[in-house]
Amino acid sequence: MPGDRRPSVDPARSLALLWRTREPVSRGGGPALSVDRIVRQGIEIADAEGIDALTMRRVSEALGVATMSVYTYVPGKTELLTVMIDTVYGETARPADLTGWRARLEQVARENWALYRRHPWLLRAETSRPVLGPNLLAKYDYELGAVDGIGLTDLEMDSVLTLVLGHVKSAARAALDQVDLERDTGLTEDQWWRAHAPWLELFATGGSFPTAARVGTAAGQAHGAAYHPAHAFEFGLQRVLDGIAVVIAERAAGTP
Repeated sequence: MPGDRRPSVDPARSLALLWRTREPVSRGGGPALSVDRIVRQGIEIADAEGIDALTMRRVSEALGVATMSVYTYVPGKTELLTVMIDTVYGETARPADLTGWRARLEQVARENWALYRRHPWLLRAETSRPVLGPNLLAKYDYELGAVDGIGLTDLEMDSVLTLVLGHVKSAARAALDQVDLERDTGLTEDQWWRAHAPWLELFATGGSFPTAARVGTAAGQAHGAAYHPAHAFEFGLQRVLDGIAVVIAERAAGTP
C-alpha cells in the first residue's frame, strides 16, 4: 500500500498461494476452510469497511474460526491482500467480439473503472509490483489483445496499456477522494457548490479574474460541483485514445 512498509514475503510461498499449488486439507470438527473462502471473506470486509478494517483476526471472527486456523491457510495479511487483488482481477469482462482497437481499449478502461468502483480498496492495495497470479496474467493477456497486431512494438503495446490503466486509476482515485470528502464533511458536492457559488460570483466577477470566473461558473453549473469524476474519466479517456491514434498512424506511415 502506498506509504506503508510491507513486511517481506517468501516469493515461493506467495506464488504457491496465488496458484493454489499447495493448500492444507480442512479437517473435520469445524467450519470447512480453504484459501478461497478466506479470500472471499477478506474481500467482503474490505468492500464494506475499507482496507484498514482488514485484519487476520477480523477475517477469522467473520468466519467463526480461530485466528490460527486462518494462518494455516494464509501466512499473513500481506499474502491475503495479494490473493484478494488477484481474485477481483478475475471479475473483468473479456468479450471477444469487439471490432477495432479503440472500442477494445474503451472496454478495457471501463471494465477497470467499474472494478475500482466496486472495490475501492484496490486503489490502496495495488503497488507498482504486479501480483503474478493467474487472474492478473489472464487479464493482462486479454487487455494486450486490444492493441495486438496494429503495428505497435511489444514495448509500445505495454506502454499503451499502462497509459490507459494509469488514467483509469487516477480518475478512480479522484472519485474515491470525493466520496471520502463527502463523508468527512457531511456535504455532498452539490450542497458544497450551492453554498460556495454565490461567493465565487461575488469575488470573481469584479474583473480581476474574468477567465476563471467564466470557466469556473460554467463548469460548476454543468457538474453541480467543482469537480466531476465521471466526466473527467470519460473526457480524459477520449483524449488518451486520441493520442494513441496518433502513434498508431505514425507507425502505419513508417514514422519512427
